[in-house]
Amino acid sequence: MCKITAVILAYRPDERVKMIVSRLKAQTVIPDKILIMHTVDEETSDTELGWAYDMENVAVEKVKKAEFDHGGTRDKAVQMCEDSDYVLFMTQDAIPKNRKLTEYLVETLKADTGTNAVAYARQEPDKGCNIIERYTRSFNYPDEPHSGLELAAETNNGIKAIFCSDVCAMYNRRLYNEIGGFPGKAIFNEDMVFAGKALKADKDVIYEPRAVVIHSHNYSGAEYFKRYFDLGVSHAEFSYILKDYHSGEEGIRLVRETARFLIRRKQYIMLIPLVYYSLLKFIGMQLGKMHKKLPERIINACTMNKGYWKKDRN
Repeated sequence: MCKITAVILAYRPDERVKMIVSRLKAQTVIPDKILIMHTVDEETSDTELGWAYDMENVAVEKVKKAEFDHGGTRDKAVQMCEDSDYVLFMTQDAIPKNRKLTEYLVETLKADTGTNAVAYARQEPDKGCNIIERYTRSFNYPDEPHSGLELAAETNNGIKAIFCSDVCAMYNRRLYNEIGGFPGKAIFNEDMVFAGKALKADKDVIYEPRAVVIHSHNYSGAEYFKRYFDLGVSHAEFSYILKDYHSGEEGIRLVRETARFLIRRKQYIMLIPLVYYSLLKFIGMQLGKMHKKLPERIINACTMNKGYWKKDRN
């Protein structure tokens, strides 16, 4: 019988974390343990997760905000799960849609325990999601499953081959450690960095659309810009892994297909924010890639993760 630990990253959590825990405990394959990595600062109160301390098979690990890292904090969680076969990562805003989320992800990883390193879930938009983000979700998370190794061969190492999302992704812990895990310091994108390492090690990254979480955002233009700036930083700092996977064609295809979708729906006015957001994403990405040439004040204005730049990165 395999053992599973579900890890939820939380910062100033709301009621959704309690809902996630409740739904995980109602799964057809129930995690043996739920570990909440709670990032805390001077304004944090223990009452935020007070309900979790008394729950069976639920543990809370505090992480100081100054020490939080997208890669390092997740890696710390994996190392705390040394008795588990599989580690499921979730963010605090990813709500399991049904009772078979963990079952489908485990089933996918078990299909080839020597090769399948990670399986990630489908993300469906929340009810309040705008039409552009709604289409983006369907574009990035289609109906059919796929293999990263197969996509890399079919697309000549297109970026989709290493697409993966720790919003909801389950890892084979043995292969995770064998491949080298998440980078200890990562501003963002630790999941795709790991996926790139996995494919280079001839291990697979599987998209499992039967496993579904409700997760979406209505970002502003500024938020898109900052998110893609950090993505560009990640591409620059892990270029030795990510440079082999070209992203330009996929980005252009997303914009083109979104525009066609809006036109079919006669949502012509939405073409304006589509162009606006796409331009901001592109500029943010390019600035992020050249961040080493930028002064500190510009970086602080562009980044979504200010704490990352305060760390000793030598």
